Amino acid sequence: MLVCHCNLITQKEIEQVVVELLDADPWQLIVPAKVYHTLKKRGRCCGCFPNVVETIIRVTEDYHRRASAGENEIVPFLDRVRGLRGQYGSSSNEGRTKDHRAA
Repeated sequence: MLVCHCNLITQKEIEQVVVELLDADPWQLIVPAKVYHTLKKRGRCCGCFPNVVETIIRVTEDYHRRASAGENEIVPFLDRVRGLRGQYGSSSNEGRTKDHRAA
């Protein structure tokens, strides 16, 4: 499936890069910019980043499950990120107070 239309990046390519990065350091923080840098691409419109984040989380969880880590040690990344998205992503004022106004 094509995830990034601007750079023609497929979901398989993103999954492979995430696994490669996890092989190098299983506990590193992987973000879309790191994936794109590894692919020697750059985010253009960045509309695909939410889907890239979902793929990173899914692949990371699967990687740690396969690495035979105890089930108690696996952090439910996807649930935490979705919670943060609802908490921080819902405000339309970008954190400004009501009395803020543009010049």
